[in-house]
Amino acid sequence: MKVVFFVNALASCWNNGNAHFLRGVVTALQGLGHRVTVLEPADGWSRANLLADHGPEALRGFEAAFPRLRPVLYDPAEADLGALVDGADLVIVHEWNDPGLVNGLGRLRARGAGFVLLFHDTHHRAVTKPDEMSRFDLSGYDGVLAFGEAIGEIYRQRGWADRVWTWHEAADTRLFRPMPAGSRDGDVVWVGNWGDEERSDEIRTYLLDPVEALGLETNVYGVRYPKTARAELAARGIAYRGWLANHAVPEVFARHRLTVHVPRRPYAEALPGIPTIRVFEALACGIPLVSAPWRDSEGLFPEGAFLMARNGAEMTAHMRAVLEDRDLAASLRRTGLAAVLARHTCDHRARDLLAIHGLLTSQTTSMRESA
Repeated sequence: MKVVFFVNALASCWNNGNAHFLRGVVTALQGLGHRVTVLEPADGWSRANLLADHGPEALRGFEAAFPRLRPVLYDPAEADLGALVDGADLVIVHEWNDPGLVNGLGRLRARGAGFVLLFHDTHHRAVTKPDEMSRFDLSGYDGVLAFGEAIGEIYRQRGWADRVWTWHEAADTRLFRPMPAGSRDGDVVWVGNWGDEERSDEIRTYLLDPVEALGLETNVYGVRYPKTARAELAARGIAYRGWLANHAVPEVFARHRLTVHVPRRPYAEALPGIPTIRVFEALACGIPLVSAPWRDSEGLFPEGAFLMARNGAEMTAHMRAVLEDRDLAASLRRTGLAAVLARHTCDHRARDLLAIHGLLTSQTTSMRESA
């Protein structure tokens, strides 16, 4: 089967968590014998920012880490959509694409193109910027892949799509796995972007304040940290390390004793059940995880996979407990890793995707035969 993805970026993970998941799913589909083409705009914002900050060497690092993954760059203004999807059996269009492209592919499908066409939503814009999302005409699409049931329900309620499947992100366990610790770089590591003031207060409450109070050696990785944020980290004795290529994260986790999850406010308040990919990746690496509040309304993880703090004081207590209680830390590692391996790998999601394609294909065949 030929699968085509339209994405913002595959090679760049600069402020682009979707690239993590995409790399793992494409690798899984390739392993199952499918031909996969990933199309990304040559001037995509994630690629452009990565090159501006770190130069071509960053892209060469991706190529070395993922020798079988090579995106096809195209110019959206001059794209021949029919040619780009020629011979495709399944086409998946990420929501960080221009509405003209999204809607153009929908028109192709509505006119009888022979592929299954799915729209993939991995962001909170459906609730925070509905006007932007309403520019997409999904009437020609076969369905929507939403990375949480709460997102899917918004599509149904607003009449954006009739058929919606929950397709959570997951860990690429070929890459994200427990690794030998070797030397230690610190006690706590956080990999996450500052950006947009969507969780600045939460970062202070659930990360900066507790590690400062406990005197923990802490390293922070990510992008879009303004000068004021970097100055605040320095004043608290926290090291800011800048952008970290996602394929290097497992080694960094292995050199720290615990990590923290701080969900953005829209996920914590309006979109329960969506942990984002960092949780899956951390648990897959076997590092103890302590999280700021979010509601696991879909029952993704068993009790004991990680610790949840309801406030800053509880976060401080949880961090101290993990660092002082070896049995607790070991239990978190085992339970979290087992949860990912049982249900939340990119191999699981690839098989789910193929099942959705099979269902839609069989429905289309049945409709043709009955007609």
